[in-house]
Amino acid sequence: MATDPLLQPFQLKNLTIKNRLMMTSHEPAYPEDGMPKELYRAYHVERARAGLGLTMTAGSAAVSRDSPPVFNNILAYKDEVVPWMRELTDACHEHGTAVMIQLTHLGRRTRWDKGDWLPAVSPSHHREASHRAYPKQVEDWDIERLIRDYADAAERMHAAGLDGIELQAYGHLMDQFWSPLTNTLEGPYGGSLDNRLRFTFEVLEAIRKRVGPAFIVGLRYTGNEMLEGGLTPQDGMTISQRLKDSGLVDFLNVVRGHIDTDPGLTDVIPVQGMRSAPHLDFAGEIRRQVDFPTFHGAKIQDVATARHAISSGLVDMIGMTRAHMADPHIVQKLTEDREAEIRPCVGANYCLDRIYQGGAAYCIHNPATGRETTMPHTIPPADQRRRVVIIGAGPAGLEAARVAAERGHEVLVLEASSEAGGQIRLTAQSPRRRDMMGIIDWRLSRCEALGVAIRYNVFAEAEEVLAENPDVVIVATGGYPIENMPTQGHQLVVNTWDILSGHVAPGNKVLLFDDAGDHAALQAAEIIAHTGAEVEIMTPDRTFSSEIMAMTLVPYMRELQRPNVTFTPTYRLKSVERADGELLARITSDYMDLDHERRVDQVVVNYGITPMADVYFELKEHASNGGEVDYDDLIAGNPQSVVRHAEGGFQLFRLGDAVESRNTHAAIYDALRLVKDI
Repeated sequence: MATDPLLQPFQLKNLTIKNRLMMTSHEPAYPEDGMPKELYRAYHVERARAGLGLTMTAGSAAVSRDSPPVFNNILAYKDEVVPWMRELTDACHEHGTAVMIQLTHLGRRTRWDKGDWLPAVSPSHHREASHRAYPKQVEDWDIERLIRDYADAAERMHAAGLDGIELQAYGHLMDQFWSPLTNTLEGPYGGSLDNRLRFTFEVLEAIRKRVGPAFIVGLRYTGNEMLEGGLTPQDGMTISQRLKDSGLVDFLNVVRGHIDTDPGLTDVIPVQGMRSAPHLDFAGEIRRQVDFPTFHGAKIQDVATARHAISSGLVDMIGMTRAHMADPHIVQKLTEDREAEIRPCVGANYCLDRIYQGGAAYCIHNPATGRETTMPHTIPPADQRRRVVIIGAGPAGLEAARVAAERGHEVLVLEASSEAGGQIRLTAQSPRRRDMMGIIDWRLSRCEALGVAIRYNVFAEAEEVLAENPDVVIVATGGYPIENMPTQGHQLVVNTWDILSGHVAPGNKVLLFDDAGDHAALQAAEIIAHTGAEVEIMTPDRTFSSEIMAMTLVPYMRELQRPNVTFTPTYRLKSVERADGELLARITSDYMDLDHERRVDQVVVNYGITPMADVYFELKEHASNGGEVDYDDLIAGNPQSVVRHAEGGFQLFRLGDAVESRNTHAAIYDALRLVKDI
């Protein structure tokens, strides 16, 4: 693959980047006390070890105390960040990977009750919809302080030995100065475009005085806000040219859109079912007209798209950030002609959605990402070959099979259906979520390459499993819908799986009661709504779809905000009965005793999943460990050594929804952390 355009070096001023692939600046929320410690370093080093050209750390490292992170960001305003960043940088440099960091002040894109409880600051009093703080309008002394803070933070990164920095200028303070929608100042920092850009150029000048001309400095910015009254494409082109002409920056990192709302953020960083690379051509036009080093990254989830971006000359460096969360070894696999083995990013956006809800970023189907200090990306071989029988070929079962086979074990999978996939196959019935099958397809491909035997149409009974003389049995049979309503009328309702599978056609006037808050309810609602039926989505929770996080909710809402769909939170389905040829649904509430009713022709319910684990309980008495898991050993990464029945001939475990209802990531993580030590 020596001629692969992605593997060609790129000269950026005095820095030679060894290939064209990068991770754009992003914050996976792994810092400890605002510092990039062991886990943060291990995350970036794993990708550097595999050959990544440039890793950009810390989406939104804070330069000031009045820019408190809304999730767990690096605190670049503290001197103690320098040795931590130096350790990370040195470790990546050992593998020839360039390192940069993104510095920013969030402006209004934060909250006043975070950090030190200082007022948010912005060039206007306008509140951002996402974070809801009414900012103080910036004063002259604020501007002087903020310029100094940017320069101080840049100097810290220079002292830490990084190759460069990137300033964030979309949705954050710099862009809030740029946009007429968020800048209500009068001159010299408001009014004309020149005035609105003044703050940025004063920051850049202050930075250059601290770090000198050789240190690389770039901007990540929006060249078109795509909002009425906001920055236009013409503004974006003008800004790009002025940045180049200033001589203060070395590269442009171009996106398009706005991030002040969940839908806006999702359009900038598209999720599953949305168009791939939606801003690539726009970035290419900026590069063509301005003729300056240009970077870009926004849903470049596959190598073919990245290769096109470089080979067509659209950009100089291409970001595959979420793709490298799914598979940190993309570059290594390209150089070794193993492109077909790359674990695909399926766009589920579990990574980003988690950080925006205050958690750490995890990949939906690579549970080692974000756990590099405890979970392996490369599975080590076992000391002894064992026979492993796995029941179920859903995500947990196939991950268990893959990891066991990587360990060198003899692996047999028994699957009741005629196809692998479990609940993911049901999920993928919705066209917008069909990429979820990449989770299954990749594992099937790896299992085939590793010699895993899979028998389909086998509803495994205990005797059949015992006849295989296993050393280890893993039950990954998943679950099925909780069908029985806790009150009267369960025989009159259908569940969401009936709608998703097509076994039951949608009615004309439908009540969909969602007590689980997961994808099944909204997917079923989409199917029903598309027929033109009238559908009411009801939940006892104070918010609907509580398990579907912010960015992933956006495509659902774009499908469901239509006249025939209504949402009703805080009400509970009490019972269903027949009345005059209709279904009479009685409604109550957890907040007070109510007796409302709905007359419909169909009631669809979503009470969640219950384990399907009969075979597990049948096998327990035959297993040496009786199914018991030593949680201390599991968490510590030690082999399971529980013995409850010395005469038992095998160890028995269960994973995923066969234990309890959780999600796809949990099921796969279950499998990896158990089986890596078998």
